Amino acid sequence: MCGIVGLFLKDSALEPQLGALLTDMLVTMTDRGPDSAGIAIYGGAEAGKWTMTVQSANPDTDFATLKDDLAAALGAPVEMTVKDTHAVLEIDANKADAARAALKSLRPDLRIMSSGESIEIFKEVGLPADVAARFEVSKMSGSHGIGHTRMATESAITTMGAHPFSTGPDQCLVHNGSLSNHNSLRRRLIREGMTFETENDSEVAAAYLSWKMANGADLGGALEASLDDLDGFYTFVVGTKDGFGVLRDPIACKPAVMAETDQYVAFGSEYRAMVNLPGIETARVWEPEPSTVYFWKH
Repeated sequence: MCGIVGLFLKDSALEPQLGALLTDMLVTMTDRGPDSAGIAIYGGAEAGKWTMTVQSANPDTDFATLKDDLAAALGAPVEMTVKDTHAVLEIDANKADAARAALKSLRPDLRIMSSGESIEIFKEVGLPADVAARFEVSKMSGSHGIGHTRMATESAITTMGAHPFSTGPDQCLVHNGSLSNHNSLRRRLIREGMTFETENDSEVAAAYLSWKMANGADLGGALEASLDDLDGFYTFVVGTKDGFGVLRDPIACKPAVMAETDQYVAFGSEYRAMVNLPGIETARVWEPEPSTVYFWKH
């Protein structure tokens, strides 16, 4: 099962509504995945800044002095906004690698959900409506975003097993389906220097795309290459700093619907996820073709 939603805004006037629109789409897909939910919002940090979103099982303890401890370790200012079990850290972009290393030392139990110039990921176990409310997703603004409701059929119901998966700066992926060669591909990617936090096959897909893009491919090219290297049945919706991509495997047995207007491009596992979008009654609506990369970029 699982449900996927995505929204790429062409019209900047809609950006203050991105979180509310995505939340409505996500909640509509609850019966496709009631176990956990997550959402990635691309908003854009101040020039020269880097955002890291971290998660804690014990936020009251881990976040209490995190801002000051990290600032002392970096010798640079740190801004922090706590949202339930997550904290959004904003630092100087040239301190990004040092911050990741410092977090491992200062708070080894923290999980890094995302990092980059524009991405924030929030995900937890629970119903989509509850997860979205905990992080006040409906109040968030941005240029594009993707979300996922999970029905855990092959691995445990955990925060880290929830989607989206982020394995590179400003990159994330949500997935409906199952990869048959993810273990062999995981070993290959580990040899290439990629690291993994879970046994989830979706994280392997995310890491594969990150690896391809780190080696010069754009998102469209990475998705094209995955048709040769990934086996199984899958629908991917992928986000980058300025892009939004969709891909279905050659069999395309997982449901998928897209809609496009002058204001946005939307994706849903089912059409009903999009019925409340503005102007949907005049949108071009279609089912994405198998083995076909759909890619939009700001």
